[in-house]
Amino acid sequence: MSDPADPRDPEPREGRSCLWHWVHRRGLALLTDWYEFTMMGGYHATGRGQERACFEYFFRDLPPHNGYAVLAGLEPFLEFYQHLAFTPEDIDYLRSANLFSPEFLQSLAEFRPACDVWAIPEGSAVFPYEPIVRVEGPLFEAQLLETFLLNALNYPTLVATKAARICQVAAPDPVVEFGLRRAQGPDGGLAGSRAAYLGGCVGTSNVLAGREYGIPVRGTQAHSWVMSFPSELEAFRAYVEVYPHNPILLVDTYNTLESGVPNALRVFTEMRQAGRPQRAAIRLDSGDLARLSKAAWEKFTQAGFEDPLIVASNELDEDLIADLKRQGARINSWGVGTNLITSKEAPALSGVYKLVALEREGRWEPRLKLSSNPAKTTDPGPKRPVRLYDDRDRPAGDLLLLPEETLDDSPPAGVDRQRFYRKYQWQHITRREELARRVFHHGRRVTPEAPLEEIRRHARSQVESLPDELKRLRNPEIYPVALSPRLAILKEDLLRRL
Repeated sequence: MSDPADPRDPEPREGRSCLWHWVHRRGLALLTDWYEFTMMGGYHATGRGQERACFEYFFRDLPPHNGYAVLAGLEPFLEFYQHLAFTPEDIDYLRSANLFSPEFLQSLAEFRPACDVWAIPEGSAVFPYEPIVRVEGPLFEAQLLETFLLNALNYPTLVATKAARICQVAAPDPVVEFGLRRAQGPDGGLAGSRAAYLGGCVGTSNVLAGREYGIPVRGTQAHSWVMSFPSELEAFRAYVEVYPHNPILLVDTYNTLESGVPNALRVFTEMRQAGRPQRAAIRLDSGDLARLSKAAWEKFTQAGFEDPLIVASNELDEDLIADLKRQGARINSWGVGTNLITSKEAPALSGVYKLVALEREGRWEPRLKLSSNPAKTTDPGPKRPVRLYDDRDRPAGDLLLLPEETLDDSPPAGVDRQRFYRKYQWQHITRREELARRVFHHGRRVTPEAPLEEIRRHARSQVESLPDELKRLRNPEIYPVALSPRLAILKEDLLRRL
């Protein structure tokens, strides 16, 4: 067996994720934009490929109506980077473009990861403009990571954030992710199921996600099951015979209250009379969910079935669930599909990966991108995000520091990243937390892989710790992310010079 540190290690190991199999069966080094290779080839040709550079990943805007985001997709990115290598087929494909020098292609064939990477842990609550991932290393290599990093984090973060909001509204009821058939392709379905579970869903309909990530799988039957039998009653009876433990019956194929619910009630009554008592459980997938759930609840409880399980699905999201709860719907389990797996209100996260510094004589020389849109002007230099906690141990704001800066015991101060005249002065700060941790050193991982269950618990505790004002479904409070006074002075000076 080859060295486990070799990124091309062919040996399967227990617990590998689906991404690992993709990396080793087909390779993902070419899952990037063409301009990454033209820039890399240019760096190589001009002798600048080994210059040390610092890039940072951040996003500019939260999804509409959101006060926070839940970071997702980091572990798949770290796994990709840990095993990143170019296959002979990759090199042959690039050679066929007749664009790159033999020396450049040879450097790709010999490539091994060499960067240092810092990252905020997956599952953390994150906010615009703070560096979530920082990459330091050869310019050639740091450039290569851009597209996959953006691809790996942007979409899962949207889904995990949407799931967290849906689960917040549905609580204490469980939410199951039902979105695979509406996902953007098989890879989107797999990444989305993982992100939804991370964000708080208790299970998924996606069987592959269940196998690969250990997510509990859930499901009942479709209308086609009912329609395939001569009658609805026969369909229900057949189902509970095949699956006698905790069956859930879909009751809206024909007429929910005149047919579906009475037939389901009859079947559960027959099971009880036969000495096989079960919790009555049905699913509603259409119609007026509030009215139907209340009527179904009444029929079952009057027949002596206490606390029936009523699962609802059908184009649900956090707003509709909140509205159904306000109407007194007797739903106590939710299946959410399309609006969750597609992050329908926000199909893209404004994540970017920007060069912030180059190393000159052993020191970082800050770089800054100007824009006529002040929001797109970057913040220069490597930065350390620090979270400030108030006397109730709630996040009060994040402060971006230069690498050499420290905080003393005085009340921390910050400066708005666009309007330098706007100052922050936090009072009653009892705790300060460095958010980013080094996960790679010289291309080797220095932290263990985080199990999905651990990430999920972290996400839950992070969301629970946020002030309620950030969790409103509409018009949430804006969480402050500020520059340290020294960083603000550096940025202002660079803006004047440029």
